[in-house]
Amino acid sequence: MLTPAGRAWALAAAAACLLPLLPQLPRTLAAGTVAVALATALLSRRGPLPGWLRIVLALALVGTVLVTFRFGVGRDLACAVLAAMLALKPGELAGVRDARSLVGFALFAPFATFLLDQGPLSLLLGLGGACLALAALLQLSADESGDPQPATVPGRLRAVLRLVAIGLPLALAAFWLFPRIQSPLWGVPDRVLAQPGLSDEMAPGQWIDFMSDDRPALRVNFIGEVPDTSQMYWRGPVLMDYDGRTWRRPRWLGRIPAPEVARAPVRWEYRMEVEPTDRRTLVALELPGAIPEGAQAGGDYVLRTAPLTRVTRWHMQASPPRTFEPRLPALVRQAALRLPEGYNPRTLALARQWRAEAGPGNDEAIVRRALAMIRDGFGYTLDTPLPGRHAADEFLFDWKRGFCEHFSSAFVILMRAAGIPARIVTGYVGGYRNPIGDYWVVRRNDAHAWAEVWLAGRGWVRVDPTAAVAPEHIYDTIDDRASGGGLAGLPGITPVLDFGDWLRRGWNDLVLGFDAARQVAILRPIGLERTGVRGLAALFAGAAGLALAWMLWLAARAERSGDPVVRAWRRLGRRYARLGLARAPHEPALQWVERVAAARPGDAGALRALGRRFAQWRYAPAAAEDPRRLARDLRRHRPA
Repeated sequence: MLTPAGRAWALAAAAACLLPLLPQLPRTLAAGTVAVALATALLSRRGPLPGWLRIVLALALVGTVLVTFRFGVGRDLACAVLAAMLALKPGELAGVRDARSLVGFALFAPFATFLLDQGPLSLLLGLGGACLALAALLQLSADESGDPQPATVPGRLRAVLRLVAIGLPLALAAFWLFPRIQSPLWGVPDRVLAQPGLSDEMAPGQWIDFMSDDRPALRVNFIGEVPDTSQMYWRGPVLMDYDGRTWRRPRWLGRIPAPEVARAPVRWEYRMEVEPTDRRTLVALELPGAIPEGAQAGGDYVLRTAPLTRVTRWHMQASPPRTFEPRLPALVRQAALRLPEGYNPRTLALARQWRAEAGPGNDEAIVRRALAMIRDGFGYTLDTPLPGRHAADEFLFDWKRGFCEHFSSAFVILMRAAGIPARIVTGYVGGYRNPIGDYWVVRRNDAHAWAEVWLAGRGWVRVDPTAAVAPEHIYDTIDDRASGGGLAGLPGITPVLDFGDWLRRGWNDLVLGFDAARQVAILRPIGLERTGVRGLAALFAGAAGLALAWMLWLAARAERSGDPVVRAWRRLGRRYARLGLARAPHEPALQWVERVAAARPGDAGALRALGRRFAQWRYAPAAAEDPRRLARDLRRHRPA
């Protein structure tokens, strides 16, 4: 029979298992799942919900999930359906079997979470859910056996922690010593919803949500000299194709060879940890030196790799260019000058006027004139309307306010109209130095767009028109909005956030980054770096054997009574068992004593006295003697 305590434990375990999965779902869907779970648990207090109602709720919730994910099949859709089904599962609770089924089904939720996120918070929440599930199973076992005195909540939790301690050595041995492979044994479907990352296109208004995300995009450790933050331009996708509204990266640009680059003597070396996205672009400090293994550089010198769906680490080098593609191929020149017809007539007229006044070959003068115009009359703000058909005209002649998306787009259009090859580069700018770990954090809201213009003799030259805005004309920034609310705006919270990010970085390094190379590295100090797969397998087998021996010893020890008198009495029984006089499980103590006394008259007197004293201590504790003296006498007795 399912007791109220068993029902409460089962529901608590299901909620705890569902908890780590909720932050990985869209917020509205997560809130709806919680509401359905609470309603189902409340409505089913007096018995299971009717079958037709459960079917209707299931169809409605699964339909909501499918619409939310646009009917795309993937990991996140499957995990959301799992969460929805778990929210409805309490509606079936009737007996112990149903409660045990609920707990078993709930255990899938923490494991599904690790398909979406492998952070320390997910692990802690998942462990909490698993521990509560074990406690619930213990309670359900007590319900099924009819135990009249169930354990208290602290007692249940202590029993669970003991079970965890028994299995922990085997788990650690499997993590550290099981032979690692370079790639997973099986594949999993892609995620349906894209993780925030630098896209290969830029459309009006597209960047606002991305620039409001303060999660880390990458962490960087510099080896030796650290560049000034004004030189920290992390190069991402290069956008050249423009249709009047959206800038896109042409696919052919990544298939042509990397251009010629002459580098300045300054050289920066760094290690970079990239947070997962579903993108293929590996941002790098301008300009990357040797192309790292696993990446490729195309005609725009942008590094492309396999989808960055997990935390990856890269050892990189960079140097500022002296000349960058000084000989421009005709195909690239045509793409860098192309403008759609029928757009931005005022911008085109201004560019032609400047070209006529500057004369042929004086491209640098036009660039300086455009930057001076921005410095004298333009302001920076995030509060801008969506543009109409002539976006550059509206920005340059009407609004004169915007952010990097507007500045870079209008500047490149102006340059192209003046006959200067130009393109947009997206990426990140700057970074924040974490003083606790002495590393740099580049966040998603550090996303930026700037321009590159091609000048004779120098090649591509970086020009950041947004940086030309005078400081007194900066009205509304991401930092201003962040300081108005959220954790970042609280006084004294920065050290706490720094410490939290340092912990996350350590987790990435210690756990998520533990691969075959790291496994070899931890064995190097003891001279086992060349063990190979067979050697690792032997090490794992040995460690697993020791762990299993530990588990068996603890399990055997659990059979021992915690009372010293009972332990001494059982030890006495084992002494006579070696003589063929073992006590049967159903045999009372005094009856066994009489049987032994009849078989061994020499031990009869002492054994009868010990038996009477033990029976009195066991069944008449008010008149019993000191248990310590009784335990001592039982330990000292030996068969004659």
